[in-house]
Parts: sequence; structure tokens; C-alpha cells
Amino acid sequence: MPKVYINDGEFLASEKDTVLTAVQKFGGYIPTLCYMNLKDINIENKPSSCRVCMVEIEGRRTLAPACTTPVFEGMRIKTHSRMAVEARRTAVQLLLSDHPQDCLKCPKNGECELQKIASELNIVNNPYFGKTSNYDLDISAAIIRDPNKCIMCRRCETMCNEFQTVGVLSAIDRGFGAVVKPSFDMPLEETACTFCGQCVAVCPTGALVERSYIDEVWKELENEEKHVVVQTAPAVRVALAEEFGYEPGTISTGKLVGALKLMGFDKVFDTNFGADLTIMEEATEFKERLENGGFLPMLTSCCPGWVKFIEHQFPDLLEMPSSAKSPQQMFGAIAKSYYAQKNDIDPKKITVVSIMPCLAKKYEAAREEINASPEYRDVDYVLTTRELAKMIKEAGINFKAVPEREYDSPLGESTGAAAIFGRTGGVAEAALRTAYEWITGNELKEVEFEQLHGYESIRVAEVEINGKKLRVGVAYGLGNARKLLEDVQSGKIDLHLIEIMACPGGCVGGGGQPYHHGDFNVIKKRIEALNVVDKSKIIRKSHENPSIVRLYNEYLEKPGSEKSHQLLHTHYVQREWL
Repeated sequence: MPKVYINDGEFLASEKDTVLTAVQKFGGYIPTLCYMNLKDINIENKPSSCRVCMVEIEGRRTLAPACTTPVFEGMRIKTHSRMAVEARRTAVQLLLSDHPQDCLKCPKNGECELQKIASELNIVNNPYFGKTSNYDLDISAAIIRDPNKCIMCRRCETMCNEFQTVGVLSAIDRGFGAVVKPSFDMPLEETACTFCGQCVAVCPTGALVERSYIDEVWKELENEEKHVVVQTAPAVRVALAEEFGYEPGTISTGKLVGALKLMGFDKVFDTNFGADLTIMEEATEFKERLENGGFLPMLTSCCPGWVKFIEHQFPDLLEMPSSAKSPQQMFGAIAKSYYAQKNDIDPKKITVVSIMPCLAKKYEAAREEINASPEYRDVDYVLTTRELAKMIKEAGINFKAVPEREYDSPLGESTGAAAIFGRTGGVAEAALRTAYEWITGNELKEVEFEQLHGYESIRVAEVEINGKKLRVGVAYGLGNARKLLEDVQSGKIDLHLIEIMACPGGCVGGGGQPYHHGDFNVIKKRIEALNVVDKSKIIRKSHENPSIVRLYNEYLEKPGSEKSHQLLHTHYVQREWL
């Protein structure tokens, strides 16, 4: 272990450390824009493109970038010498010289890392003036791409190409014209983009942001002719509080519901109800395939980013995914059929708003083939966790003082199985809790399938049912999904059920969640919180949810029925790879 000196302090570093990781390890701080700490998801990120992390090293004639300079025995590092600080100021000033100056109009205002570092470096005047770019905005249903704000840090490129292996983004042009964008300047909607939002999650500026529907939702809430209901995804309740100063993993279900009621929603429901419904349909399909020689392995299909990925990248495997819609879409379909009928409301007058941790949910809601009716969408508007936090603040609601409230019935009742939909391994575990009992006829004494727990990005576990060993694969991150599917295609691995989530750790690490800045410990705390929610529930198996049982008895007849297929199932299409 090399001994290094950081600002005259003596430390033992690791041989794998760079100057940046060594300084961070010992509590120091060096600003950076291009670097991301991605070691927890097995991606190396060392672009050294922003030049903001320059440090002075004794014995060297020039400054060195901390993010790519390895430590060595006896190294003496000065992180805040005048020379280093002035170099950082110059680097940031040059970045700002080709950057739009009106921060108030930027959706990332207050959360922009470039803005934060400029403030830290006390940059109030800029002697450098370049030619400001004048690119058109690329607006999709889920993401807005503003090349004018791109600083060429290339974080988004790393996430898209290395972690997700989608390959949509790359650096184009030189000098002031250099930006990261799709080939041939194609709009995102015409590419193989999955709208997972991981590029948005790591972009340090406003070059990539979610498409916001905040104004549209406020207008719906003000429209007295509309009956506006809202559903909240499981991962939202363990992340929203971070936007109000709480620790990561804080469970804020009651305050979340209370805030939404104060905002004026007619009913506050739970996507977890849709998750329990998804399990009823998905477990039925899995049991049918398993017992009657159906296509295996079966892939879970509740992650829309993952669904679009397989449509582009593995069209020959489109028989594998379950035809069950995602919990979000199932909820929307039931809200505009069963709920509308029970309450004598015209479905066209019901507005369904979703609060999701995910940007791909915005794209999913806009897919024509996913809607149960040709006359209206299952889900009208999708807001991210971040957007909801903005609306709460905009409304002047003191989140910490909000009284805790309960979800409305009947679409607000859920089980522990539904809660773990938000974490890696959770959908597979929830499905097995129900499938096990249906196949064996025996009640589970212990509902956890511990072999499916964990933080590894690819996991394979065995579950024994009726003497038969079922092999279950779990992966998060589309690059890891690719590896798993290629192993299945080649015959290297034999599986019966596969769960895939596009984002790190599952929905808890979604592109619409509060920014975690590459800290996987934040994601772990959210996962642990969902496990707490699961264990706190009296009912922990989807098929035991009384409201779900009532829904089938009164309306759907049984899982897999003709009516269930009409409302709760969909199909997938082969998409071009561009």
C-alpha cells in the first residue's frame, strides 16, 4: 500500500487508487464534472475530459487530472494550491463560455453540477466568450435533449454505451460544435433509445432532462369536470423524502399520500395494487408455461425500458416476455373500467396520473398498442419522483409538517409482495410467492426467497417446487441483461424465469429518482427500505390481497380470463436497430 501525502497529511492508499479516489477516501474534496463513481456496477469511468479536477503534484512541471492519475509511493499532492484552483477556474470558465447563461429557464436550475462548481469557485465574471451554440431541442415523450447545454463530459455516453449497451449516444464534431448526440443527429424517438433515463440521471447540466408534465397536471387538477386520480410506484415512497432533506431510504408513504391529497387529487391510489394484479396474471402465465410446455424461460415485462431494449436488440426472443402489462398500465386500465363502472364515472372524464421513479414510464404510457381502449389512454400523465417534489415545493406545502394519510380504497390496498417490485429480484420473488402456492397447493410458511436477494448485477438462484429445481435469473442494467440473454441463447445457461430491470438496483435507481450522484449506497438504502415495507405488511402474497380477490370475483372472473387479456395484457413488436 503506497504512502501518499495529501496537503501534508500522511495516508496509506490502495495501489488501485487514483489521486481523486485517494483524496475522497480520506475525506477530501476535488471538484469534477466528467468523473462518475461506477465501481459498484462494474463500469470504469475515466474520461478526463472536463479538466476540472486538476491538482498539483510535487516534482511534476505541470498539473495533473486527479481522476486518471494513479498514486505512487511517496506522492505529495496539493489539492487546493493557488495554481490548481486557478486551473479549475479557467476550465469551468471555458465550459461556461459556450453555455447558455439564463439559468432561470433551465429545468436543472438548482441541481446543476456546473452551476454548483462555478459557485464554489466564485466565478462571477468570465473573460472567455465563445460562440454560443444554437441547436434545436430534441423533445420525445420522455426526455428532452438540449445540445446547447452539453459540456462534453461524456457521462451519458458512458452510461448508454458501457452500462446499458444501447449505443445511441456518441461524441460528434469538434471545438465549440462538439456535442454528444445520436448518429446522424437523429431524434431519440427514431433510435434504439430505451428511455431508461440513466443518461439523465448522470448528466451534470440541463443537456438531458425528463420531459415535464407538471403544467398539464396542474391544469387537470383545476378542471372541475375531470376526476383526477393518482397512483404512486413502490420506489417513490423510499426516495421522495430525500428531496426534502431526509436520509436516503426514509419511508415516507403517509406523507406522500398526505401531500397528494393537499394538492387536490380526487383519489390517491397505489401502483402496488397494480403490482399485485400483475403477479396474478404473470404467475398464472408462468404456471401455464411450466406445466404445459410453454416457451421458457419467461421474462418479466414490467420494466418498459427493458421491453423496448428486447424489441430492438433481441427481436427473435419476443416470445419470452410475459404478455402481462406493467403495474402502471394495469392500474390505468382498471381505473378506467372497473373503478369507473363502480363509481358511475365516464372513463373519458377520468385523468390517471402516475408518480414513477422512471422516465421510460412516460414513453410506455404513450405507446398506442398498450392501451385497453382505442378512445383514451390507460395512463394520461407520468411524473417522476423529482417532478412531484417540485410540485409539492411549488404549492408551498411543508413536506415535513404534512399529516400522514392512508391510500384510498379499493385501488390503494396492496401486499408486501407488491412493495418489493421496486428493487432488483423483487418481481421474481413476488411471482414465486404466488406461483409456489398455486403449483404445490401448499401454503408458504416462510415467504422470503432469500436466494433472490442481493446487490450483484447478475444473479442465478435455484428454487425447488414439487421436487423440481427451477432456475431463476435476475439482472439489472441492460448491459447485464444482454450478457444473460446471450448466455441463454448460446445454451450456456438454462433458466425458467428471468427478471430484468433497466436501472441500477431496480426501480429504486430509476432515471426519475432524486439524483444519487453515482453513490450505490443510496440505492442500497432504498432497497433495504422496501424490504422493511414488505415485512411490515400483514399480507405479503399478492393472491391474498382482498381487493384483488374482489376485483376478480366482481369483474375479471379469473386470472388469464378473456376480460383479463383484454384489459391487462399486451403484445410486443420488432423495432429497427438504429
